[in-house]
Amino acid sequence: MSQILIIEDESVIRDAVERLLTRRGYKVSATESVEEAESKYDLQSFNLILTDVRLPGVPGTEVIHRAPGVPVLIMTSYASVRSAVDSMKKGAIDYIAKPFDHDELVLLIERTLKQEKLGRKTEVLKSELDKSYPVDGMVGKCPAMQEVCRRVTKVAPTDSTVLILGESGTGKELVARALHEQSLRKDAPIITVNCAAIPETLIESELFGHEKGAFTGADSSRTGLVEAAEGGTLFLDEIGELPLAAQARLLRVLQNGEIRRVGSEQSRVVDVRLIAATHRDLKQRVQEGEFRSDLYFRLRVVELNLPPLRERGGDIVDLAIFLLEKTRKQLNRAPMTLNQASIETISTYTWPGNVRELENALERAVILCEEDIITPDLLAIESTHSAGTLPIAATPPTGELSLEQYFRQFVLENQDQMTETELSKRLGISRKALWERRQRFGIPRTKKSSR
Repeated sequence: MSQILIIEDESVIRDAVERLLTRRGYKVSATESVEEAESKYDLQSFNLILTDVRLPGVPGTEVIHRAPGVPVLIMTSYASVRSAVDSMKKGAIDYIAKPFDHDELVLLIERTLKQEKLGRKTEVLKSELDKSYPVDGMVGKCPAMQEVCRRVTKVAPTDSTVLILGESGTGKELVARALHEQSLRKDAPIITVNCAAIPETLIESELFGHEKGAFTGADSSRTGLVEAAEGGTLFLDEIGELPLAAQARLLRVLQNGEIRRVGSEQSRVVDVRLIAATHRDLKQRVQEGEFRSDLYFRLRVVELNLPPLRERGGDIVDLAIFLLEKTRKQLNRAPMTLNQASIETISTYTWPGNVRELENALERAVILCEEDIITPDLLAIESTHSAGTLPIAATPPTGELSLEQYFRQFVLENQDQMTETELSKRLGISRKALWERRQRFGIPRTKKSSR
């Protein structure tokens, strides 16, 4: 139920509005002055404040500054443009002139409350995004990631073009968003474009827009993604896949701040900051004639190199714990932890898919986990260390073994001496998971192990 505060010194109007809004289902409080309201209530606890301009003591517009963040509607007998403009300049959300129609007032209040509710939702979503992807402190303590963080902090407030290099899945888009969120453009949009995902025949139209009739099917003019990022940031992921014709147009944006829609003879000025990323070797692409050298040098004003996950040492476990917590919250699951066997598996796996692969493995584990412990079998990845480094391995064969091979060997060698409970504890899995894997691998329980 929305809470509304009425500040009005004329009792007839105050009482009438209070009755009207109460009948509409709102929780209403009413006072004669701003000072009285401030002494009785926490002004920021209200969803909306409806106030007259002329009141005993300070004017009604003063409540705007005393209740920051709360939308304020102004009631005024002076329905002039001057009074309306003055109120709006001071931060009022809207105004209504006395005498007003009750239905008109209710519609205005409903519209304002919808806007207020939407604003709160947006703040919550932004807060959750910041928690999931912390731009002011990206997860990573290794020297390479610390250097990335230092450079992000330095370059973000500028409008310099940035080129982010790194293997697929290393978090290039996260870094681009960090650059945007720490820039002076953070209140404007960041438009993300995967150049590899758009057909070559459409990429120019998608990026730069087109005029009506520019080509078959162009039934109307269309704004491109570059223009959509006006005032903000354009992030071109996998820029190494951009066709040469589109590269020429993009170079014009960087050189002159201008674009020309497909089919147009007129240029348009755009204010956009460009951030690009690629997993390719652009120098080699230049040598092969697949990428313009002038564009390459324009792009790499500042270059950020993201290390692959396998080279980040202790960051891997820290990142796994962070992603596990993030994922289980998104899936509305109870708190979970990684057991020692899972930590060892995560630490020694080479992660060819980098952070994206780690995130996917943890998401799968959270979905399948029936208890509160993430075990290696739930991660469904292969360990790249020898089984001899795993706990209590009995004379393991040499070479690299998958977790499945390790499970089979360990169970067969120890099931006559251990109970099912002991086996599951040593393997770091639940008894149910042990039973399921027995069924899958065709390893029947012996009488001794079924104790």
